[in-house]
Amino acid sequence: MIMVYKMKKNNKTLKDILDIILYDNPATQDEIAQKLGVSRRYVTQLLKPLIDKKIVKRAYILDLKKYEEFAEPIGEDFSSKDHSATFLIKGMLQTMEEHVLKQLKTAFTALIENNIDKAELAMEMDYTTNNMFEKIRSSVDTVVSIDPSTQFSKTLIFNEIAYDLERIGDYSDHFSKFTINENTEEVNEAILDLLKSMYKSINKMIQNSMKAFLNGELSLKGDIMDLEEKIHSLQKKALNCIAIEMAETSFEDKTESTYYIYLSRLVKSFERIGDICVEILDAATEFHKNIPRPTVPRSFRK
Repeated sequence: MIMVYKMKKNNKTLKDILDIILYDNPATQDEIAQKLGVSRRYVTQLLKPLIDKKIVKRAYILDLKKYEEFAEPIGEDFSSKDHSATFLIKGMLQTMEEHVLKQLKTAFTALIENNIDKAELAMEMDYTTNNMFEKIRSSVDTVVSIDPSTQFSKTLIFNEIAYDLERIGDYSDHFSKFTINENTEEVNEAILDLLKSMYKSINKMIQNSMKAFLNGELSLKGDIMDLEEKIHSLQKKALNCIAIEMAETSFEDKTESTYYIYLSRLVKSFERIGDICVEILDAATEFHKNIPRPTVPRSFRK
């Protein structure tokens, strides 16, 4: 029992040591020991076999491929999946996805309720979205610098997904700005109902595309494409309703014409978010199946 406890304790400390090497890039064993509050001799004792096998390179850089091969057979508490750089960044992307979904929900709820306070809150949330993107980009740069032999193109896809999520946050701002600058109580009920349906489909589309990337659930492609078709159908109906209302309205006041322009922009925002979701799906296919993405822009595809 004592030996088992000691082994678990050693594994826990070694895990902490490797996490520091992987993410903090320490220069010396003294620095590692200081961060963990253990002796340098203990750090040396645990690292020596890994240095001898070149899993850890001097000065303390992990060979990620060898590290994963080493970690896999050790078991649940020390698996490569749970302690690899890609797992860390995927976790950051999942957190960013959850935040962006909340931002979009807050912005759209503000529109439905004509709530300026919620609209302003949603716009404040966009600052966090931008900071999350910068943090992920910085983490990807760190991973590449730690292990130059990493699959460079696949690692950079993480940056693309973070940027896609940031763009969804930007489109969410359109709903917030409309609520702040226009009287949303004047929006036709039929148009509001179509916007609600589009929001519901887009919300599901974002979740499915991120599941495809983060979890490799590429079987969701059919659902994602069906949702995109639904978005296009709802978009046509909404733009048609806006056009009819415009035709029945006199534009003596110039602000009324801009009102319909901005309302149409909300409809187009949902379409743009749908396009981004398909781009995430394409990136997921390349990431998990090594199938190159189409080079033709989506707007030109049949």
